[in-house]
Amino acid sequence: MKSRTMQNLLLQGIVQPFSIVFLLLLSIGGLGTATCQAQTRAYVTNPGSNTASVIDTSTNAVSATIPLGNYPQGVAFTPDGTRVYVTNNSSFNVSAIDTASNVVVATIPVGANPDAVAITPDGTRAYVSNFNGGVSVIDTGSNTVIATITVGMSPEGIAITPDGTRAYVAVYLSAMVSVVDVATNTVISTIQVSGRPFGIAMLPDGAHAYVTDDASGTVVVIDTASNTVVETIAVGVNPEGIAITPNGARVYEGDRSGVSVIDTASNSVVSTVPLAINDLHFGVAITPDGLQAYVTDVFSNAVSVIDTASNTVVSTIPVGLLPWGVAATPASLAPKSKEECKHGGYLRFGPPVGPFKNQGQCVSYVEHH
Repeated sequence: MKSRTMQNLLLQGIVQPFSIVFLLLLSIGGLGTATCQAQTRAYVTNPGSNTASVIDTSTNAVSATIPLGNYPQGVAFTPDGTRVYVTNNSSFNVSAIDTASNVVVATIPVGANPDAVAITPDGTRAYVSNFNGGVSVIDTGSNTVIATITVGMSPEGIAITPDGTRAYVAVYLSAMVSVVDVATNTVISTIQVSGRPFGIAMLPDGAHAYVTDDASGTVVVIDTASNTVVETIAVGVNPEGIAITPNGARVYEGDRSGVSVIDTASNSVVSTVPLAINDLHFGVAITPDGLQAYVTDVFSNAVSVIDTASNTVVSTIPVGLLPWGVAATPASLAPKSKEECKHGGYLRFGPPVGPFKNQGQCVSYVEHH
């Protein structure tokens, strides 16, 4: 069975014969904790090299390279920034990386051809889309799969609501978005879209989800209260990667010609950032301060860094072969009320304020800050 990678590229008709041979060769193998939050880094998966590149965003240079499984693609941080989860598409597993040491500390078998990964706001679950095998739910405490959810044909991007109650899954070949109840791990709604939904990102307030449709050249806006499509925004050809600024004001979407910048108040494209011509941009991530966007340039073997104030490329960073996914260190977490410390809530706060050993330590922090 072909991997999700080859199916996607062949369906789009954008891989030339030489590229097909090259990708097939690749697919068969022919080719400190307390400071992790203070230093913002971007982790980039390189399927052609079976590695992840770690970029120091203060210097925009690669600071480490991590060996992974076959064809790593999706990547996501835990909210406290201490772990990164990476899907290995051709190995049918997920690597958990300790960000203090940049060492793989667990390898978790999942479904066939895992692609995207998203982690709940409390950091206890990782949701993995398997292009040929549903959605796997990983308990991040034990690093074991506790559920598998059937969502349709070939799930791709995943985004989780800020309150952690629902996961939205872009189902590529079923032309829909499946809504999963996180408490029961069951599909509670399906939203039909045209074409092939690929990437998905959620506004910070959870009111809307933005979905790239790589068949129609659009971004679809879903109202999460009604689970209906409320806007369709024309962008470039083959839109794939997508990310939203921390303040929710802008959406950055990667397509064949570059990056389209969408204003979320008007749901209109307000800027276009040109990148390598006819390249693919599967991964987009934005730093927690909102000042820089990192975009993978797949066939250029590089990552473009966009200054979000001017929407211009300020750096191009060579990484491994065929860079795919990218994730940036999340913003530092700190409890703002005693209520957040209760019912195991103290576990979700990591460096630099945590981790807290118990609820009392968390409450004490709130009282003194």
